[in-house]
Amino acid sequence: MMGFQKIKKYFVSAILVLFVCVSLNAQQDTIKYVGKTLSNIDYHHGQLGPAVGVHATQIMRASREHPEKADGFGWTYNHAPNIAYWNNTFFVNYLSDPVGEHIPPSQSFLQTSKDGENWSFPEVVFPMYNIPDGYVKEGVDAVAKNLKAVMHQRMGFFTSSDNRFFTLAYYGIVMKPHDDPNDGKGIGRVIREIYKDGSLGPIYFIRHNKSWDTSKSAYPFYTKSKDKGFKKACEELLATPLMMQQWVEEADRDDPLIPLKKEYKAFSYYHIPDGRVVGLWKHALTSMSTDNGKTWQYDALRAPGFVNSNAKIWGQKTSDNKYATVYNPSEFRWPLAVSTSKDGLNYTDLLLVHGEISRLRYGGAYKSHGPQYVRGIVEGNGTPLDGNMWLTYSMNKEDIWVASVPVPITSEVLEDVNDVFNNLPNGDELVLWNTYDLSWGSAKIETKNAEKQLTLRDQDPFDYPRVERVIPFAEKMEATFTVVPEQNNHGLMEVEFQNKQGMPAIRFIFDSDGILKHKAGYRLRNITKYEAGKTYSISVSLDVSSRSYTVSVNGSEPTRGIFFQPVDGISRIIFRTGEQRYYPNPDTPVDTPDYDDVPFTGVSIPEAVFNIKSLITKKL
Repeated sequence: MMGFQKIKKYFVSAILVLFVCVSLNAQQDTIKYVGKTLSNIDYHHGQLGPAVGVHATQIMRASREHPEKADGFGWTYNHAPNIAYWNNTFFVNYLSDPVGEHIPPSQSFLQTSKDGENWSFPEVVFPMYNIPDGYVKEGVDAVAKNLKAVMHQRMGFFTSSDNRFFTLAYYGIVMKPHDDPNDGKGIGRVIREIYKDGSLGPIYFIRHNKSWDTSKSAYPFYTKSKDKGFKKACEELLATPLMMQQWVEEADRDDPLIPLKKEYKAFSYYHIPDGRVVGLWKHALTSMSTDNGKTWQYDALRAPGFVNSNAKIWGQKTSDNKYATVYNPSEFRWPLAVSTSKDGLNYTDLLLVHGEISRLRYGGAYKSHGPQYVRGIVEGNGTPLDGNMWLTYSMNKEDIWVASVPVPITSEVLEDVNDVFNNLPNGDELVLWNTYDLSWGSAKIETKNAEKQLTLRDQDPFDYPRVERVIPFAEKMEATFTVVPEQNNHGLMEVEFQNKQGMPAIRFIFDSDGILKHKAGYRLRNITKYEAGKTYSISVSLDVSSRSYTVSVNGSEPTRGIFFQPVDGISRIIFRTGEQRYYPNPDTPVDTPDYDDVPFTGVSIPEAVFNIKSLITKKL
């Protein structure tokens, strides 16, 4: 008997040791953030140093009053974009509702671009879908009458092994307010081919919810296609677990095609060198798979060190054989940041991708502030020729954006700036500049009088274009920038010298009253008048230790100034055609019941144009 007790005790101890070892191994193998940088939600940029050379482009600005400038419909809830690259073309699809989330009707749009900078007008790719009158959804006390479906999708594109390209979406059903379109009781997922000439194939269902009466479907099932290659591609997709895992929210709760049926949301993934798959979900949940997503090693856990709330997190291998995760590193949906890793497991830094929040102009259900729901290019959906990391996301669930992040991803510039734009190679002028480019404004290289310059155009009353140059960290330095304003009676441009965390020390203002000013504590002080069309070369000499600077315009007698905020050094110079904004902040309410629009949402303002000819810096 005593021998049995000893054996039993031995086995219990062995099992406990094995459990501890497995747990420790799981913790060791999971991705983790080991860096020390955290974001500060009191600032839209989180006080994060920027990843150098990010170009952020607003590809669709919602406008109810000017649908001809937006999407042709004037719908103001636009969200959940996906991006792909195929046939030397970028593709973005996103879902859209007239006012708010999960409020029918709904449809999905497609936009394309050859260069990632100039985008096509949105095209309806999956149109509004009629729910048959009299339809009753199990568990919901309502009967359909003149009801449209609601779109929801976590997967937008698929490229087959024989290089055929497809876009996908999902039709769900919302019978009344607060009904859930992702309860497994919707209609199903649709697919259509995108051909090389840009035209679209017919729409088919590729997967129905089992509660749906397929005899009432408006589109045929994919097996009805006479195109054998199309059917083969659909079956390839259905047989790929990592693709299916993206469908979990909308699928039947017991769908055998979904490997991990837990209610984890917004799946993204990448492979690491040993062949394992790193899976990521909202809240920075993570797990690992050794068999390409057929099974997962453990239930998803919060990735240690990562800070992320109920918004998407994106992960991928980058073109330099390193890894990146992109997400909102806070309990809010700002800022949008990137963290990098050499091995795909240990993430060491946190850099800014998008640190501006434009005004949320239109009220609507569940519209959150900030750049959010980021997605990159899924493995197999194309490799852009420039080697950059390409991302798409929505702003305030209202406007659609795309950003390119240069690879290798870095926050440092080691050489002084000598950017005379007319002397730089065509196409390379803004490689080291961060740009924030609008639909109702722009930040681009333009040629005027046979001379290239960086031109900021602005006619958006709620936003401003902005450019930024990271420079070598300096406690003492000189800088000269040359500007040609095209007006002096409206608009403005601010120029700031900032530290790495985005804290400004010096601000110059080409103000709307025709006077160039600088900020002196509470007040603004005049430097000189400026005229439309005249060139202004502004030279600045600064010293962090004394918190002082001098500024000279076109060789004039220097004007002296004191930093309006102490900083440890200067690392960034920015130009923007608007005043720094501080709304929203962490205390700004969301989901207010009245969903009021901002007044005068359809108004545009007289265009203001500022041309930057050059920026030259010298660290002393």
